[in-house]
Amino acid sequence: MVDTSRRYRSFAEVEARGNSAIYEEWGLGVAADPPILTLIDRLPEPRRQPNLVFGASRHLGAPPSSYGLFRHWLTVHWPDVEELARTRTTQTNEAGRAAVLLPLLGLLGGPLSLIEVGASAGLCLFPDRYSYCYDGNRYLHPVDGPSAVLLDCETSGYPPIPEKLPEVVYRSGVDLNPLDVTNADDMRWLESLVWPEQDHRRQRLRDAAAVARRDPPRLVRGDLNSAVADLVEQTPRGTKVVVFHSAVLNYLVPADREAFADVVRSLPCHWIANEGVGVLPAIDAKLTTSAENNRGKFVVSLDGVPRAVAGGHGQFLDWTDQTCTAPH
Repeated sequence: MVDTSRRYRSFAEVEARGNSAIYEEWGLGVAADPPILTLIDRLPEPRRQPNLVFGASRHLGAPPSSYGLFRHWLTVHWPDVEELARTRTTQTNEAGRAAVLLPLLGLLGGPLSLIEVGASAGLCLFPDRYSYCYDGNRYLHPVDGPSAVLLDCETSGYPPIPEKLPEVVYRSGVDLNPLDVTNADDMRWLESLVWPEQDHRRQRLRDAAAVARRDPPRLVRGDLNSAVADLVEQTPRGTKVVVFHSAVLNYLVPADREAFADVVRSLPCHWIANEGVGVLPAIDAKLTTSAENNRGKFVVSLDGVPRAVAGGHGQFLDWTDQTCTAPH
């Protein structure tokens, strides 16, 4: 129970604070509530995540209210929450993360074949179909004009923002449980994972799903370690293949994370990782800024080299690497 308490307190203080006052209150409340912790500890360890328990609760109708009201609701509805948390997984599909991936894609040139591991519904596979606004004044749009999806991102450190969006000719992904943007229940689950006050993210999710519905990516069901090599093999010849992921490897045990890093390094592709600090220690060790300064941030790396730290939802990008030459 101590570990679960610490997990919810950390979630409240590091992730939710400044982003969701409701989730901050719920996280702190759970962390100090032994009876609720006992219920949560009935779940398998990987399924005790605050995002999953809170998302399942909201999916089933928990009101965005005070912790006292939420606690009462959760106690009454726990059997249903537990069942849903055992069958669903945290699959937040945040299109905003494309804004922190775009500078790295720009370094690679094109045409690109994109492969996303842990793809959820595949919404991050459309970086060429979204519009971007960096620092409130630098806009990039798709070749056919502005997109309904506009991604705002604040930057520091002079990231190499490309002059135009990359040419993407192929997109595929793998997930243990791919979600379908044409399935109403899958879309409702994705909306349940958006934090209560973040209506702008909820609308962005809907707009990005509309983009994906016009040209659905190829998503396969499977384990990323066993599927990624076949997906790379199936890409069109003459393209630059990019395997990428965001907030995915933290759901794997450390040995499986290391195995994935070994696999992707052995393949004829580039590798872009966008993971929380601590998920890929070998990459984190190359950062030039202190661990304390990066607490709660994501490390954005290309081929095992960190290039930036970023907000978990793509809201900011702090470029740390000044050697912006394009890889070959």
